[in-house]
Parts: sequence; C-alpha cells; structure tokens
Amino acid sequence: MAKARVRTTEKAGATRRQVLRAGIAAAAVPLLLVRPARATPREMEAAIRAFTGGAEMRPGKVALDLPPLVENGNSVPVTVTVDHPMAPEDHVQAIALFNERNPQPNVAVFHLTPRAGRAAVSTRIRLGDSQKIVAIARLADGSYWSDEAEVIVTLPACVEN
Repeated sequence: MAKARVRTTEKAGATRRQVLRAGIAAAAVPLLLVRPARATPREMEAAIRAFTGGAEMRPGKVALDLPPLVENGNSVPVTVTVDHPMAPEDHVQAIALFNERNPQPNVAVFHLTPRAGRAAVSTRIRLGDSQKIVAIARLADGSYWSDEAEVIVTLPACVEN
C-alpha cells in the first residue's frame, strides 16, 4: 500500500507542476504583447469632432505657445491665449487642448466665463513623443477657432524602463 501512495503523490505532484507551468506561460504571453497605448491622428480628429460637434474650425484668434523643442516630455509648459473680448454677450466659453500621440487625445478643456477678464490659460502637460498639439477656442456665438504647433520631444514622458 505504501507504493500506491507514493505513485499517487508523484502523479499529483507532476500534475501540479504542469498546471503551474501552463499558468505561468499563459500569464507571460499577454505581457509580451503589451505595448504602450498611443492615440493616433485619427483619434485626435475624432476627439476634436466630439468637442466641436462637427462645426467648422477657423484658424486665427488662438495663439498656442509651447517650446518647439522639448528636452524632457514630463513637464511641458503650454499657454493658450485667445484674442477676443470677454463681454457677457460675447466671450470665449472654452479652450481645449488635443494631442495626437499620447495615450489620450484629449489633454484638457478649460471652461471660461466673462468674469475671467481675458481668455488665457496656462498649464504643463506630459508628452510621450514628438507630435502635433492643437488648441481650440469655442466662442459664445458658436464659432470655433484654432491654432496648432509641432513639438519635438528628445526624452519622452511615460517611457517604460
């Protein structure tokens, strides 16, 4: 009877090892296939359409200010100003920022009221790669104005080591 127990234990041990190996192999496969998520120019266009509701965007009035060459993508200063009055009946309602190669194409949306005094926002963003940045202003009359800039990033943010 002792031999029967040994065989049963050996067989069960081999089965556990096989299951463990198969589990490790199954868990490792997705890790090999994972790549950093990035938005595409098409996704950025879709995000812009969602913001504008498909309305026409006109160039002008918006000034997007960011460095053309960024040494470190972890903290990139961005300023957007809109040359438009901030009167109660005619003002900038929102300023939105979009990018084409970060994980999400929507960077930020700033909502403004006439009490802001002037249409200007400033922030810092992370950039995962060299790419195009687009700023869009929505005015109270329903029109959309835009500016865009290309930025080169030498050390991208969000890099996996």
